[in-house]
Amino acid sequence: DTKDWTWVLEERCPECGFDCRSPRREELASLVSAVGERWLDVLPSTTEPARRPEPQVWSPLEYACHVRDVCALATYRVTLMLDEDVPLFANWDQDVTAVEERYASQDPITVNDDLGRRAREFADRLASVPDDAWDRAGRRSDGARFTVESFARYLLHDPIHHLTDVTGVRWSD
Repeated sequence: DTKDWTWVLEERCPECGFDCRSPRREELASLVSAVGERWLDVLPSTTEPARRPEPQVWSPLEYACHVRDVCALATYRVTLMLDEDVPLFANWDQDVTAVEERYASQDPITVNDDLGRRAREFADRLASVPDDAWDRAGRRSDGARFTVESFARYLLHDPIHHLTDVTGVRWSD
């Protein structure tokens, strides 16, 4: 949570092409589902999912583990915002998590199944947000403040961006 990607809420990402401002709020859940479905094709189509293209660049397997965990974190944080008044999110270090959880040695089939389930859970959580709750807020320790809606948009960028990292295909609206 120390990397500030909140700028993606203000402009199209030049690397992946996704513009968080484009989808209507009522499209966010289905977009999460669609992105999750695209991810389900990544690992089965990769001959060496644990192979890093460069020493400092995650492998498709590591990215898939990260996206799985981002979806779980997103579901949890949206639930916090719906259940509590302006909760403070605990810090999450994605790089530490990757090492501690041994992303590079996880089973690709299990990761793929878990990623699909976590993406569906995130989509279901968004689909269940009442109309009057999209403006409920939460905050990070670095001062970033989100509403349920802005958080959903912000988090949606992550799996889309990493899909581009892995496949080389930019997002098209």
